[in-house]
Amino acid sequence: MGSIYQTLKEEAFEANMQIPKRGLAIYTWGNVSAFDKAKGVFAIKPSGVPYDTMTVEDIVVVDLELNKVEGKLNPSSDTPTHAELYKNFADIGGVTHTHSPYATSWAQACKGIPLLGTTHADHSANAVVCTPMIQKDAVERAYEKETGVLIVNTFLHPEKVGATSYDGSPLKPLVPAENPMV
Repeated sequence: MGSIYQTLKEEAFEANMQIPKRGLAIYTWGNVSAFDKAKGVFAIKPSGVPYDTMTVEDIVVVDLELNKVEGKLNPSSDTPTHAELYKNFADIGGVTHTHSPYATSWAQACKGIPLLGTTHADHSANAVVCTPMIQKDAVERAYEKETGVLIVNTFLHPEKVGATSYDGSPLKPLVPAENPMV
């Protein structure tokens, strides 16, 4: 008998397989999840499984309270981050977390990516925002959950975290209809 989450797991698997194919991460890093809002669950890459050996059956299904609903393996260590995003951005159906070399370089420099060229403009009318640095107490408290909270606050409540645009100007709160990430 097949899983009631089979389609969701297949969507997550196919999206995850794009990470190595497109050179967006090395080793087992990065992950994609696919969300079923009606069921309140998401399917995510398992922790530490190499992309070249991963199968659809390895994909783990969890609920928004981080309970494993289906799967033999442990979900990605980034699962709490994904859950925070699903809880706070009502219109998203998936989350992608990569370690692409160029984006990682900008993020490590604490810089957003300004809108400078037509290729960027073809895909978004907005600069790519970098979250403020996560604070030490948040890391010690619950790093993965707090990463999600920081992303949420950067876009929905930037005044809480002092989020700024790439040029240093205060970031304005984005409502979901205007949010390029939603």
